[in-house]
Amino acid sequence: MRGPPPKYGTIPPEDDGGGGGESLRPITPANPGGASVGVGGIRKKAAGVRQWLLLDSSGQTQVVEAGKHAIMRRTGLPARDLRILDPLLSYPSTVLGREKAIVINLEHIKAIITAQEVLLNSQGPSVTSFTEELQRRILRHHQAKSQEAGGNGNDVDWSNLYDLEEPQTRNVSFPNKDEEGRTEGKQQNAENRDGLKLLPFEFVALEACLEAACSVLDNEARTLEQEAHPALDKLTTKISTLNLERVRQIKSRLVAITGRVQKVRDELEHLLDDDEDMAEMYLTEKLEQQQLDDSSVSSINEQDELDDEANQQDIDERTRANISYEGNGGPTSYDAGLQNMDNTREQLIAAARTLSKDSRGTRTSTTQSAISKQLDVEELEMLLEAYFVQIDGTLNKLSTLREYVDDTEDYINIMLDDKQNHLLQMGVMLTTATLVVSAFVVVAGIFGMNIHIELFDEDKAGMPQFLWTVGGGTTGTIFLYVIAMIWYKQRRLIE
Repeated sequence: MRGPPPKYGTIPPEDDGGGGGESLRPITPANPGGASVGVGGIRKKAAGVRQWLLLDSSGQTQVVEAGKHAIMRRTGLPARDLRILDPLLSYPSTVLGREKAIVINLEHIKAIITAQEVLLNSQGPSVTSFTEELQRRILRHHQAKSQEAGGNGNDVDWSNLYDLEEPQTRNVSFPNKDEEGRTEGKQQNAENRDGLKLLPFEFVALEACLEAACSVLDNEARTLEQEAHPALDKLTTKISTLNLERVRQIKSRLVAITGRVQKVRDELEHLLDDDEDMAEMYLTEKLEQQQLDDSSVSSINEQDELDDEANQQDIDERTRANISYEGNGGPTSYDAGLQNMDNTREQLIAAARTLSKDSRGTRTSTTQSAISKQLDVEELEMLLEAYFVQIDGTLNKLSTLREYVDDTEDYINIMLDDKQNHLLQMGVMLTTATLVVSAFVVVAGIFGMNIHIELFDEDKAGMPQFLWTVGGGTTGTIFLYVIAMIWYKQRRLIE
């Protein structure tokens, strides 16, 4: 799906009152996938300026150049949070909720999510596919929000809002006055039947980031599992240096992937355990609440001005009444009357200001109490739980594979121990054979001495006596060897 044409023009920066004039500058249009198309010559970049891919709430994409201070002014993030997104530094997976933005550092995704836009600080083929998917989701969200704002909330295809397929074209017809009651009834029934709610913009972007990160980890785990089982089975069949090297590499990859998955799981678990951190991620709600507070303050100020004018008019009328009373025969002391008028004026003004402050304090305290009580994070909690279950399943899959690797190692160790035992038994048998043969060698050495015995006398002894001597010695050696083997087996030294 191709999105709308990229946005052109300079993005107005927020002025922080400092010098430098650093701002976000568009350098080139971007396709929906985020791949930039060069339109000008290469110019020298300023120090600390990087390229960011910006996606707004309407699905428009734009590649901009921005420095660290410009991003800090635009998103309200401190410098330490921006270091997490530095591609030159290595940080573990992190999801941070701040006052005006959400910082995402999940695998290949490094992004800043605000209530109205997404800033991506990573490049690559995987990021390109993620950008296309994110833009499709934002476009669907923008269309659904536009239809809902236009009074056609009942015509929004909620079930297919976040599908990966192309959105279907729908013919929208506006209901007339006769059909308003019927339309409201259908809308009420559809809302009760489906119970679905349009997610805020930041949650749509957060869901896309979580899904992309979990999918990448799950695909890597599945690929590793497909490679590991044949290699381990082959190693159990034939233990060789090549098979052992393959299994070693697989185990190294398994340890690395398990650490990454465990970090993402721990991060999601930390968010689910802390409701305040999840409440910080409701950026759209906080923005609307801030706008509401600003409008309330402005209306309170206008009301105070009107009250001051009314009080002033009342004071003027009372002053005129007092003057007329004096002219009609009232108190003749001008100084006393003037002092009474001044006291009356001060009392009225003080009473009006007190009432105004009390009303303002009551409204402020009511707003603060509503904000403090409004920690309903069920919507975000359900979203995070879904991906927590997915990443936990991936971790369980890797744990199962790790157990299989450990079992294979134990089996290989058992096989090696068994072979070592066979070698030890062979050594015992050879040592015993050497011992009994040495006894026969002793007999041969005795006969080799330069001595005179009847066995060497040709007149008294001959070939038969020699053969009997050699045969007896050999038979005795074999007998001793057999006796030794029987004794070894009785002692369970050999099998």
